[in-house]
Amino acid sequence: MIDRFGRDINYLRVSVTDRCNYRCQYCMPHNGVKTMAHEDLLSFEEMYMVIHNFVSLGVKKVRLTGGEPLVRRGILGFIQSLSRIKALEDIALTTNGSLLKEMAADLKKSGLHRVNVSLDTLNPERFKRLTRGGSLQEVLDGIKQAENVGLTVKLNCVLNKDINIDEIRDFVQLSRDWKMDVRFIELMPIGENVDYALNHFVSTKEVLKQCPDLIATEAIDPSSPARYYRLPEAVGKVGLISPLSCNFCHDCNRIRLTPDGKLKPCLHNDLEIDLRTPLRNGENIMPYLMDAITVKPEKHLLDQHQTIVRQMSQIGG
Repeated sequence: MIDRFGRDINYLRVSVTDRCNYRCQYCMPHNGVKTMAHEDLLSFEEMYMVIHNFVSLGVKKVRLTGGEPLVRRGILGFIQSLSRIKALEDIALTTNGSLLKEMAADLKKSGLHRVNVSLDTLNPERFKRLTRGGSLQEVLDGIKQAENVGLTVKLNCVLNKDINIDEIRDFVQLSRDWKMDVRFIELMPIGENVDYALNHFVSTKEVLKQCPDLIATEAIDPSSPARYYRLPEAVGKVGLISPLSCNFCHDCNRIRLTPDGKLKPCLHNDLEIDLRTPLRNGENIMPYLMDAITVKPEKHLLDQHQTIVRQMSQIGG
């Protein structure tokens, strides 16, 4: 699917739930968010229908997100059903890693190819404070298990002035010995946590400042938002994702489906197209999918501090 700006939209991100077993400071307000009623969520059958239609239009890659996707009952069967769609080349999942140790083997058997683990600190006490109760060791064990069963693993680290600016070098060092990408992501002002994001923002330029020995590498996937670097003799890579300081809108190839059935052509825009209603009315949803591609904006307005109403936990990043 080619949009009006010449971008090939071939990547669908599906948030399967807004629920999460963590309460990370930058993702949810301290008192949490009101979760969606069960009847408002798309069923896995409805999500499958949307994905199948998108694949027929040229989508090659699907990423399952949340909330925390592994807390939704039936996720393994859903992944298995997606693995049977022949034209779907890549099935990936983003997780906080807390349930990976017990689920990694079954995820691999179900047909999952890759997993991105959100990990913002390597300090156990900081981790507990940031996630409001999580266990760092639990996540590290999950990462090891995912690697052991053959899943490709990437680490996503959201830069935060008060959490990990002094751990940047430690994260970069992980790429020296672990065959995985360690990606640093700029904190994005979304939902009720806009002020928090602006007050704790760290540019990805800080990574290059602290690690001048990083060497730029050629992009393997031109549509990836990350710019990649490597330490000399490292087995893994370091990626920088800079939605604010150096946006990647001109190459954006993705579209998003929220848990309650709204298509979001842009993560950083409140424009949404309702799919749940036509799905449940038995309508042909193809025109709605095409509309979403047609209205996809040229770029986001984060640099103008535009407020996004939904929480990150309701969109999936």
